[in-house]
Amino acid sequence: MDSPHGAAVKAEDFGLKGPRGWVFRGVRLDAEPGSLIAVEGPSGSGRTCLVLALTGRMKATEGHAEIAGHRLPRHLAAVRRIAALGPVTGVNELDQSLTVAEQLREGALLQRRYEGPVRALLRPRGERRHAARARIDAALAAAGLDLATLPKGPRTSVRDLERLEAIRLSVAIALLGAPRLLALDDLDLKLSDAERAEAWSLLRSIAAAGTTVLAVCSEAPDDVTVLRTGGQGAEPDPAGESAESADTEKTEQTGQAGQAGQAEQAGQAGQAEQAEQAEQTQKTEDTTKGADDALAEAGRA
Repeated sequence: MDSPHGAAVKAEDFGLKGPRGWVFRGVRLDAEPGSLIAVEGPSGSGRTCLVLALTGRMKATEGHAEIAGHRLPRHLAAVRRIAALGPVTGVNELDQSLTVAEQLREGALLQRRYEGPVRALLRPRGERRHAARARIDAALAAAGLDLATLPKGPRTSVRDLERLEAIRLSVAIALLGAPRLLALDDLDLKLSDAERAEAWSLLRSIAAAGTTVLAVCSEAPDDVTVLRTGGQGAEPDPAGESAESADTEKTEQTGQAGQAGQAEQAGQAGQAEQAEQAEQTQKTEDTTKGADDALAEAGRA
């Protein structure tokens, strides 16, 4: 897999108002391609909705942003084509009923059918199988997930994965489409200090390879650009110094309203995303055999 060219991420007075109040407001950012950006703040401060808005999954109601030159909120579809989601609670979660192999196969099928070039579908089966195997192997390597180390290899159930392993699997699936922007939610949730360090090391390696990364967290390391939700709006420091960048009301009543608005809009985004994935999966059943062969070879490699 070739290293993708990351997307520049810019925002000016970017905000989203829900039915019950402001979810986030006054966000300002100017990040170069290949940046690692931490969206830091307490739960309920609009972190997830900010990431969804910057990846084209939610429509902002104030200000604007530019992702690789695509202006938001006008060009949502264009941004969605170049931005991939890793784990995002309620929107892009792994299917606990599948095995790791099945989850990878589903991701490869959807990427090849709907995101890959049409001419790729016309290539001979053997060539397609080889390309799929190479793409899966490269994504797993970039995510640092070795299937041979899992309890049952590729047949390990997703529900049996450790938290960090699940993050790596979600990242691998997202990288199958060579996105220019990768976004993750709750990166440090339920991780030990050592696992948290591993997770940030993974994201640094992805950013160093060229992909811009947005990661929601409770506490960011010192060496990344930080957007902090829940305080006064400010420019983030690209050198790694924490800076507040989302201006929300300080009263308890408005804070509760913002949290309720976030939950409602995130739920709507999750339903739309899951419905779209279900429809795409149904349409791609005729291509399952080729991808099965590729995944089986990848698991044996």
